[in-house]
Amino acid sequence: MSGQAVPADFSGHMLDLDEDEDLEVFSKNTSLADGSPVPISPSSMVNQYRLEEDEEEEEEEEEEQQQQQQQQQRDTNTKDIFVTVDNPESQVTAIETFIMYRVVTKTTRSEFDSSEYEVRRRYQDFLWLRSRLEESHPTLIVHPLPEKFVMKGMVERFNEDFIETRRRALHRFLNKISEHPILSCSQHFKVFLTAQELLSVRKQGPGFLSRMGETVRAVANSVRGLRSRPEEFTLMQEYVEEFSNKVCSVDKVTQRIIKEQKEYLDELKQYSPSYTQWAGSEEELAEPLKGVAGCVERCGKETEAQIHHLSEVLVPALHEYVLCGETLKAVIRRRDNIQAEFEAKNEALASRKVDQEALQEEVDGLADRVELASNALKGDWSRWQSSMRTDLKSAFISTAEKNVEYYEKCLAVWESFLLSQRAEPGEQRDEEDAS
Repeated sequence: MSGQAVPADFSGHMLDLDEDEDLEVFSKNTSLADGSPVPISPSSMVNQYRLEEDEEEEEEEEEEQQQQQQQQQRDTNTKDIFVTVDNPESQVTAIETFIMYRVVTKTTRSEFDSSEYEVRRRYQDFLWLRSRLEESHPTLIVHPLPEKFVMKGMVERFNEDFIETRRRALHRFLNKISEHPILSCSQHFKVFLTAQELLSVRKQGPGFLSRMGETVRAVANSVRGLRSRPEEFTLMQEYVEEFSNKVCSVDKVTQRIIKEQKEYLDELKQYSPSYTQWAGSEEELAEPLKGVAGCVERCGKETEAQIHHLSEVLVPALHEYVLCGETLKAVIRRRDNIQAEFEAKNEALASRKVDQEALQEEVDGLADRVELASNALKGDWSRWQSSMRTDLKSAFISTAEKNVEYYEKCLAVWESFLLSQRAEPGEQRDEEDAS
């Protein structure tokens, strides 16, 4: 921590006084020799140190925020493709009902025929795009999509809250791709943004047998295992496992907090009318009882706002990175499978039981593929970590600020009630005289 350091044994630097003398000194001597005020208590001396440290920390945080804003501004200035997902519409056919989203793209890239496009896409189209990006770039981190099925807490798949939550997630997915230096240049991404009809394009994907062949090879390689995985990828996997466990735990606890807050809100909604009814049968207590009912009602509204903030800000951020954890595990497995295939071919070459010349070319190609896969993952790894820390920090700070605001508002409600119930000094004397 920066700032002036507090001595390890701070008590040894304080005046050796009894408790009463201590209070007397700090209560009577209100200024030092140079005229500056003294602390009103010994603990405030510690607070002075902390205050100086806090001020320096705030300056550092402000400087860091300014740097982040400047970086974001530079990124915005250099960004050449902007995507928006909005205007969800329900589509009903004889077979199914689904939601179509409008995808608007504005770009200055020369490979695009126009500077602006507007298409409509359903969730299946987003799945197609993500699967194609993973096939083309198996060791790049493709941002996750929201789950296909109804998320926990959503009763109806076409509920407005669910649709809006999914729209924001799809919007974020496309913007993560548009900001990626490699994925944003994918032909699949361009087609997704520009083609009016995507169904015919989706049918041109790799056949079932081809996909099955890749799956079989991946399973065989995973069973065979690696002979010598680089340590940096072992550390990466350990980090992902630990990160995934922690973010899953925080996500579950947050869900439980929201559930308990909703139960508390239901009780508040029953609590306020009880005081109102009570006030109708107690003339002398009518006003304070109505005041309590009003306070409970206002606190209920603040609780409702806090629940909404947790549900709309913190939960989506946490759940997004729960899915990211699974994505990262899959990317690491794919890199390992590429290396395992290289090692198997290399061992076959060493055994000299097959055509060496043909196999040597295949081994050389796999060696290049391993190197490219490893470099791609390492580059994406640092980019993902930076994005993850920025996203989660923003969500946590926003939640902390909202929590402080919530308790301050509730406290102000009750303090206002207490002030309204205090009798004026004149009224108190009149009551004493009357008694």
